[in-house]
Amino acid sequence: MASISRRWTLSCEDEGFPASLKDLSEPPELIHGIGSAEALSGPCISIIGARRATPYGLAVAEMAARVAVECGITVVSGGAMGCDHAAGLAAIRHGGKTVIVSGCGADVIYPASSGDLYEGAVATGGAVISTEQWGRGPRRWSFPRRNRLIAALSLATVVTEAGIASGTMSTAEAAAELDRILYAIPGSIFSPGSSGTNRLIAEGARVIPDEQSLGMSIALDYGVARLSSTGHRRSGGPLMSALVASPSRPDELSERTNEDVLTVMRTLTDYEARGLVERLPDGRYAPTRFYYLGHNDGS
Repeated sequence: MASISRRWTLSCEDEGFPASLKDLSEPPELIHGIGSAEALSGPCISIIGARRATPYGLAVAEMAARVAVECGITVVSGGAMGCDHAAGLAAIRHGGKTVIVSGCGADVIYPASSGDLYEGAVATGGAVISTEQWGRGPRRWSFPRRNRLIAALSLATVVTEAGIASGTMSTAEAAAELDRILYAIPGSIFSPGSSGTNRLIAEGARVIPDEQSLGMSIALDYGVARLSSTGHRRSGGPLMSALVASPSRPDELSERTNEDVLTVMRTLTDYEARGLVERLPDGRYAPTRFYYLGHNDGS
């Protein structure tokens, strides 16, 4: 359970109640929260994505949160595992605030693995909020309502990685219905985890091809200036380029790079030791999120 020492409740008539939530067809009458209610008063951006995220999706979520913080924007997420967790922790790590919209009571940490995120959000001036009663555990029908709140709170929603049939896509659809701005990060056409984001782009969501485009979009849409840019330039040879395009097995990489399998295996072993690639359960290799974020050099 989260700390109850900073509990509060806002009614739709209170001054601090987010006006953006009144755009919903059925606005909540009460919001329960822990942490700082003032975190809801500043500009917010929702960053959403897959729970079972790939290293690419996690890296994109972390990058998006960092850029948002550099623009002075509060990061909103659902506090779930995967991209939500990565975005929230990145916001905290880079000195920003994050608001978790829970599908349970605001005093219930769900999932338990997100305990560090919940505690960090409250400790750094953010908040955990919910329209559910105090102490209420997870119920399936409460999460679609939670997703609509995530979409309504922010002027823009960043979709980092999403399959076609997912909670992330339901949040994106709610954002579109509310005339919110949708940013979608493209992914490989061979990745099921990017099929939803790629579909959103095809249907008119704003494509975000790189970090600079995200920073510029936020700056223009929110009327803010980005305080710094700390993005790292990645490098790598043909093997890393092939893995970025699609996670692959050694024999597949051998064919694509015109290298013998033994050389490919040696290179993968070296890259794995350096934290650049990881072996997936099905035997394929993929770049790690540390590679995507540019902390290492694959050359």
